[in-house]
Amino acid sequence: MKRFILCAVGLLAVGSVLAQGYPSKPIKFLVPFTAGSGTDLIARTVGDAMSKSMGQPILIENKPGAGGTIAAGQVAKGEADGYTVLVHSSGHALNPAIYTTIGYDTLKDLTGITPLAALPNVLVVNPAKGWKTLADLVAAAKAKPGQLNYASAGVGSATHLNAEKFRLLAGIEALHVPFKGTPEAMTNVIGGSNDWFFAPLASALPLIKDGKLQALAVSTPARSPSLPQVPTTVEAGVAGSDYTFWVGMLVASSTPAPVLKRLHEEALKAMANPEVKERMNKLGADPLPMSVQAFNAFIKTEVEAAAHIAKAANLKGQQ
Repeated sequence: MKRFILCAVGLLAVGSVLAQGYPSKPIKFLVPFTAGSGTDLIARTVGDAMSKSMGQPILIENKPGAGGTIAAGQVAKGEADGYTVLVHSSGHALNPAIYTTIGYDTLKDLTGITPLAALPNVLVVNPAKGWKTLADLVAAAKAKPGQLNYASAGVGSATHLNAEKFRLLAGIEALHVPFKGTPEAMTNVIGGSNDWFFAPLASALPLIKDGKLQALAVSTPARSPSLPQVPTTVEAGVAGSDYTFWVGMLVASSTPAPVLKRLHEEALKAMANPEVKERMNKLGADPLPMSVQAFNAFIKTEVEAAAHIAKAANLKGQQ
């Protein structure tokens, strides 16, 4: 017992020493999707402000694949020193339900710092398809069961989960076509090879304004101020289909408490920064600060909700 207490005291002392000089070198934000995705844009927006405040560069590394589980696993099993931070989306909550061997425990091996932003996904199509409303798309899908297809930013991504929830509640069949990230998915919708995509508004908004994509509905419970004329999926007739895409920061669960506290404080400071708020507003995103405890409780409820959708839709990840 005495030896256990001494070990515990030693670990606390190590954590304290690490925190005193933290950060003493650049911090890496590991993003599980390609550059230009909604998660990537939020990571860069908040990372810029945190870098200035913390006095160290924050480097963005994009590591897409397997719905974000590759990047998440790297953080979960890597050095728990606060120098590698996972910036993931709400798709993080779906992964344990669809992947059988991800190599880490979503709730035990990773600790949430805070969500950074909530933003709508927007259902976009190529204007040439001729669908003016969400009802038009649903009617077309029901007329040709299983013949339409939808793009996503990857199996297990937030865009995938959003689309499956919508598809189930709309009562339609459609083929899922996953990509490594949002830009690739949008490119294929613009090109016409994919019929529709629940794109993060932060990425899709410029293309909607340029007329390259047509917005049929937003996923959130309320309309987006960035697209006030576009109805929600619920308003457009698909009851219960609302879905909020969130982006959050996580670290390995054994990260010293003082380091976790510093990251949390700096993230909240960045979200309160007027410049960050302005940039998020232009992306159609809202800052979403939470305490560490509240965020981890939120992740648990999200994991449970995602599991229900995965079971209903029989979703399986690609290992």
